[in-house]
Amino acid sequence: MQYASNFTFRLAGPHDADAIRTIEFEAGQRFVSVGMTGIADAPPMELEFVYRKIDAQQIVVAVDADASCVGFVMFEPQPARFYVQEVDVLRSHAGQRIGAALIEQVAQRALAQQVTQLTLSTFLEVPWNAPYYRRLGFRDIEEADLDAVLIARRAAHIARGLDESKRVFMRRDLT
Repeated sequence: MQYASNFTFRLAGPHDADAIRTIEFEAGQRFVSVGMTGIADAPPMELEFVYRKIDAQQIVVAVDADASCVGFVMFEPQPARFYVQEVDVLRSHAGQRIGAALIEQVAQRALAQQVTQLTLSTFLEVPWNAPYYRRLGFRDIEEADLDAVLIARRAAHIARGLDESKRVFMRRDLT
């Protein structure tokens, strides 16, 4: 599988925090096209939260030739897996496989810690969500197969106002 080759990938540093928030907000604007204006209208992540994730080394950024951040992936190590919390790429850089390469960065970090599974939660019908992740090797997790950690994640989504009937948990086994 060919990934983005004109970009470098590295752990985010504190100097990347504002760019990460800008990328998240800009990427959220795509949801207007599928009638999900609530996501588009949402403010970016709190700066303090971004700094905590950077300090924990849980954000990888994609950087272009000008050393500008053009995308990021945020993840959370969990027992037996890494949970992919968010992947965002600037719309000006869409279609260059940056998102796929960012997911691969998380996969490599997981494997380096002998963790052999990635999971995530995403919208079922949004083209750049579940259909995209299926192309990257993720598959749906059946409701009956959700463990306590994912059930708690679902409850947190509901508390934030997400419609979980339109979402799916997915997993990708790593070899």
